[in-house]
This record gives sequence, C-alpha cells and structure tokens, in this order.
Amino acid sequence: MDTTLILASGSPRRVELLKQLGLQPQIRPADIDESCHRGERPQDYVERLAIAKAETVFARLAGSSAAVKTDLIVLGADTTVVCNDQVLGKPQDRAEALAMLQILSGSTHRVFTGTAIVTASGVESLVVATEVDFVSIPETVAESYWQSGEPLGKAGGYAIQGKAACFVKEIRGSYSNVVGLPLRETAELLGSAGVNIF
Repeated sequence: MDTTLILASGSPRRVELLKQLGLQPQIRPADIDESCHRGERPQDYVERLAIAKAETVFARLAGSSAAVKTDLIVLGADTTVVCNDQVLGKPQDRAEALAMLQILSGSTHRVFTGTAIVTASGVESLVVATEVDFVSIPETVAESYWQSGEPLGKAGGYAIQGKAACFVKEIRGSYSNVVGLPLRETAELLGSAGVNIF
C-alpha cells in the first residue's frame, strides 16, 4: 500500500528523529490550542494534544476524498516536562527559562511524550515517560545557557541533544523521548499502520 506520512508538527527535532528511522515525512503543523485543562494529568495532556494535532491535520488534508483518506497516515506528538508536580512547558522569555532551570537543577524530572497516529481506520496513541536526573546548575551557567538560544521552544527550557547534555547526571528510559519522539514506540505505532522501518 502506498502511503503518505504526515508529521503534524513543525519540530525540527521530530523531523530529524523520523529521518533517523529512514522516513521522510511531509510537515504540516497543526496550530491548535495547547492549553492544559484544569486538573489534567501531564500524561493525559500530552496524549490529548498528540491526538488533537493528528486529527486536525488528517481532517484538513483528507477532506471528503475517500482515496486520500485511505493513503494518509498522520503522526502527532507532544512533549512536556514535569518536576516536583510542576508542568514546565516552553519558556516565553529569559526569566521563565531561568526559573525552569532553577527548578530542574539538582532534581529528578520526568519527560512525557504523547504520540498518536490517525488513519482512515481510526486513532492509535500512547504515552512514554522518561526520568532524567540533573546535576546542580550554577546561576552563571544557566544564564550562559539562556544566551545560547537553546531554551526557547523547548519543553522544560532545555535541549538534551544540545549543550544541556552537560546537565544530565542519569537518564532512565528512552533518550529519544526526551528529544521529542520515542522512536521504538513510534516505530511500533507506524508498523501497525503499515509503515515498516525494516
């Protein structure tokens, strides 16, 4: 079956991860409201957003064409960081980024990524959690890290695949999940939709 794989995200990190699997997705960001609902658990939040992103783009592209729907696979994902029961999204400015780094400093946090695929057959989704231990981050180092530009647009205000790798003391679980897409689990989801990596 000839299929078209669409990534419902503009994240260059997710694109690179999919390319690591030998895939060349088309990029179609969903542009949806990403607000967290009151009392919503982080794992429910990322799964809901992953599904919403994929469903939004699938509906937009498929329209009323049954042929298009048959060939279309849309992948959605969302990642968030949780530390001491605080959800750390993407920092909007320097003050927010530095505050996040202070919370993460010397602590253990969890990274949740919701991943979903939408096809003509329906929706499949899952959530993967990874635990990350950070060393203590001096204020001067946090400031220097902010100046690097990496914290912007990253859940938790850091990029593990960048300079923030220096902050990691230990990681338990999927590394690619922290980057933004758990590859083993994503490959399984795609395999169930007929996209085989091997």
